Amino acid sequence: MDETDNCDFSPLKEELKHRLRLLQSYIATTIEALDGSDDCMLGEFERIRKDIGETELLAGTFYLKCYLSSYTDKIPEITRSVRHLSDRRHGALIVVEREQATGEFVTPGIGIGAEITNSLLESIFAPGTPLHDGAVILRLDRIVSAASVLPLSVRDSSGGKLGTRHRAALGLSERCDALVVVVSEETGRASFAIEGRLYPFATGTSTEP
Repeated sequence: MDETDNCDFSPLKEELKHRLRLLQSYIATTIEALDGSDDCMLGEFERIRKDIGETELLAGTFYLKCYLSSYTDKIPEITRSVRHLSDRRHGALIVVEREQATGEFVTPGIGIGAEITNSLLESIFAPGTPLHDGAVILRLDRIVSAASVLPLSVRDSSGGKLGTRHRAALGLSERCDALVVVVSEETGRASFAIEGRLYPFATGTSTEP
């Protein structure tokens, strides 16, 4: 994933490096304290867990901006919708086109032709709605279609069994340069596929309605 070498978000990268160094230092201090104290240190472990979660959230933001900022101005709307879908455990499959068009690899769904908003994306993937069980295709700042069908990957790169949405995300990313976001309806966990690889990322806990 060489694009990150030229990613023009150096302040965000520096903040990520700073957080990792602080986390490294705090873990080292905790290890030393564990050797020299009989006090209960569960509070320290809770802080480490929280710090790791916040760092993972920042890393997810950094990489999504790196891979998508040249192709859409709607990253905040996309990430907000993914956060809400993840909170509610609503399964989702969101394709963001980049340099290559996806048309030759995707079975067309229902044309939408609307501006990307988080509320529209969330409504599409609401369980029981006619369009929820397929992929949304995003191009630039618009939702091109919904209920599209993606090609499935023939391999399982995670070492375990992948669901249909994850196989579809991998399958399209193996054939073109699109980035495909997946939300698992079983766990609510978000991932994105790019260049034939799948990466989990934290979305944080939404406090918005």
